[in-house]
Amino acid sequence: MPAPPGSERAPDRVPRPVTTLVRWIDVLSEWSGRLTAWFIIPLIFVIVYEILARHAFNAPTIWSFELQFMLYASMFMLGAAYTLLYGEHIRTDILYNRWPVRWQGIVDATLYLLFYFPGIAFFLWAGWDFAYRSWAIRELSEFSPWRPPIYPLKMTIPVTAALLLLQGVSEFAKSLHAAITGRRYEAAGRAGHEEAI
Repeated sequence: MPAPPGSERAPDRVPRPVTTLVRWIDVLSEWSGRLTAWFIIPLIFVIVYEILARHAFNAPTIWSFELQFMLYASMFMLGAAYTLLYGEHIRTDILYNRWPVRWQGIVDATLYLLFYFPGIAFFLWAGWDFAYRSWAIRELSEFSPWRPPIYPLKMTIPVTAALLLLQGVSEFAKSLHAAITGRRYEAAGRAGHEEAI
């Protein structure tokens, strides 16, 4: 059976379970980002509807602002792991890009251990507590007379933290690989996507 596209980029020195785990996590982040991107369609519809209702018919809605907020917040939050997968979060690249790959891997792996994992673990714990309390009381918004349920929106916080924690494991493994071998590690799904672009 032929190897999947892009898998030839993974160095032979990486243990198969690590390669499998990294690939699985990267695919999960890829698809969570792709699914979340579809939130833009209802968001555009709601914005256009509100603009037409307000300006063309002088009949503003009471629900559009909150729905826009919920859709955008969900899209922004749930797309974070996808953004991490492609290295698009903010970073100071002025010095980092000039370093050898091995040093980049050492710095990344160290920062993941010292700051990223503790921060995301706290984010997951606090976000779960926040969302659980909201679900327990079936919390409703108090921002407008519409009063939509906001507990599903609050559940995006621990879900986002869990996705970021998983993607962090993948990125940490890639950083360790770079630190040890001096070469970048590209998982099959990501490499295939880059080739397609």
